[in-house]
Amino acid sequence: MADDDTNEQADRPRRKVPPIKVWVTDAEKAEIADRAAQAGLSLSAYMLAAGLNHPIRSVYDLKAVADLGRVNGDLGRVAGLLKLWLAEKRGQGARPIDVERIMGDFRKMQTELSGIMRAALK
Repeated sequence: MADDDTNEQADRPRRKVPPIKVWVTDAEKAEIADRAAQAGLSLSAYMLAAGLNHPIRSVYDLKAVADLGRVNGDLGRVAGLLKLWLAEKRGQGARPIDVERIMGDFRKMQTELSGIMRAALK
């Protein structure tokens, strides 16, 4: 939910507003409760967000983006170490054009990972 909605919820006195009853089977209730838990929300907050058509992010999605960020950082560190090692061993085992190609591949992978992270957060 947006910050404005969170503040609006906080201003609302608890238990002084009437609840909305929804008839569901036990299986449906379990599914809704599971989805709320995946989003890191209470059942009430999840139902309110869903009812008001607010985007609901899964905690797992956010964890996946964080994991991708770590991989992206690791990729950058590996590329830096490779470049350093090859600079120290100049002319021993790898042609400069091959090194530049590999470094270009690392940069493309980092750009692709960044794009995936941005798309997951939308």
